[in-house]
Amino acid sequence: MNNRLVALLFLILFFTRCDNTDKPGKIPTSGTETIDNSLYGTGPYYAIGFNFASAEKVSSLSTPKPDLILELGGTLDIFILQTGTGLNGFFLEGEYASAASASQAFNNLTAFSVSDWAEWANPVKPNQVWIYRSADEHYAKIRIISTSSQDLDPRDYAECSFEWVYQPDGSLTFPGK
Repeated sequence: MNNRLVALLFLILFFTRCDNTDKPGKIPTSGTETIDNSLYGTGPYYAIGFNFASAEKVSSLSTPKPDLILELGGTLDIFILQTGTGLNGFFLEGEYASAASASQAFNNLTAFSVSDWAEWANPVKPNQVWIYRSADEHYAKIRIISTSSQDLDPRDYAECSFEWVYQPDGSLTFPGK
């Protein structure tokens, strides 16, 4: 009986140690996320954006600040991604006719060279692929999956879903799929 119990415990420990999905300290370098333009607080107001290095949504009042914050550009159909770093950090790699062609271009984008960075991503539309440069010269590629907006009072609502891959080593290459 004791031998069976020891063998069962060994198998349980072996299989739980082989599971890499919950490794503490390992921050994802890719994923899919949705952010919106909601404001929170009573003063100072803050937004929730996305930070690539921590791979999570963070407050615009936090340190580190979000890399991406979503805004509407005056109308319900103009979406803007901006950052609070003060650095021109966006480059539109391409716009594609379909989700499939945008996904293929995103997956095939493994190296890039950019000479002219923009202050923000504007206008942001589905089936675009953007390259983002952080203030500390790390890079992410972003595929816009969807955008939506609603006319609400007192503030119009917008949201944007995107796929992302972050390059934490600061090189100009991304892993291919």
